[in-house]
Amino acid sequence: MRGFAKASFISIVVVIALFIFTSFIYFFPWYTTLIVETFNISQIAAGDNYLKQRYYDDTLERLKDKPIFRDNRDKIKIIVENEDGRKAIGYNDEELYEGSMEGDKPYKQRGHTIEVELRAIYPLKVTVWGKTYTKDVPVSFAMKTVGLKHYKDLDYYFD
Repeated sequence: MRGFAKASFISIVVVIALFIFTSFIYFFPWYTTLIVETFNISQIAAGDNYLKQRYYDDTLERLKDKPIFRDNRDKIKIIVENEDGRKAIGYNDEELYEGSMEGDKPYKQRGHTIEVELRAIYPLKVTVWGKTYTKDVPVSFAMKTVGLKHYKDLDYYFD
């Protein structure tokens, strides 16, 4: 009788492990999309030393429209920060910042780092014997990039 109980327990554990594994098969393309979008945003942010609002909105809408993110589309966050922790998302036209103080501008001079992070919620779903178990798993991917553009309205410091 003890052998039958062990065999039954092992088979139940193996079946549950297979269900979890098949649920994670969908995780890899989901996470790869997160990585690719983070890389694209980081390259755009590196070109201007900050992320323009237009690119922020376009990326956010593109992610929300993808079927792979449909379950938690309102929980997608794009975070772009300078090395001092300030938000690096700003106006589409950098000429609007010409009269501003240097601390009020979302961009820094060439050579300063910008961190781009994408946060989303992965809906882990496992169905065992007709009952569905769900758990929302918060996942993020972050990259650091370096600003490439030289702005004449910023002081250029030699560190």
